[in-house]
Amino acid sequence: MSRHTDAPGLDEHRPAARLDEHPTTTGQSLDPARLRAAFGAFPSGVVAVAARVDDRVVGLAASSFTSVSLDPPLVSFSIANSSRTWPELRRADQLGVTVLADHHGAVARQLAGPADGRFAGLDVTVGENGAVTLADGVAWFETTIHHHVEAGDHTIVLLRLHSAAHVEHSLPLVFHRSRFGFDRPA
Repeated sequence: MSRHTDAPGLDEHRPAARLDEHPTTTGQSLDPARLRAAFGAFPSGVVAVAARVDDRVVGLAASSFTSVSLDPPLVSFSIANSSRTWPELRRADQLGVTVLADHHGAVARQLAGPADGRFAGLDVTVGENGAVTLADGVAWFETTIHHHVEAGDHTIVLLRLHSAAHVEHSLPLVFHRSRFGFDRPA
């Protein structure tokens, strides 16, 4: 078997816990902190989901965005059932989704902050039907809510696409191990 030498850090990889040490194999329930850390091992992109509702821009950041179907054209994201923004946002005629670019770390933090200041100073475009997208992203979608499914402490929201655009020259913002990018934890 040949070694793959162009993958930095491959030889240093050691599992955090052996399978026989995993809580589910000993009859214990999953520890939420360990589960969050395990989920964080899988990198994800970050999107802004936003719309004009009652003459103001409402939105949030989500790291659970994924493509679902080409026919019909569907994407999804998940939102915590405890979200105070989602009940307002789901009333919009259309939702805009912006795939954030690698330089949008501060924007993602702002969108995850207090609702009143989420869009302060951001360059946004409001579509004909109220979908809001951010400038300088990697991709943009105008969507409507197709369906939503309660799933534990989150709701999975399926969005039907009505328009899509993207740029070739930008890289997406990546959320990995509770930080942006692929820096190894200290």
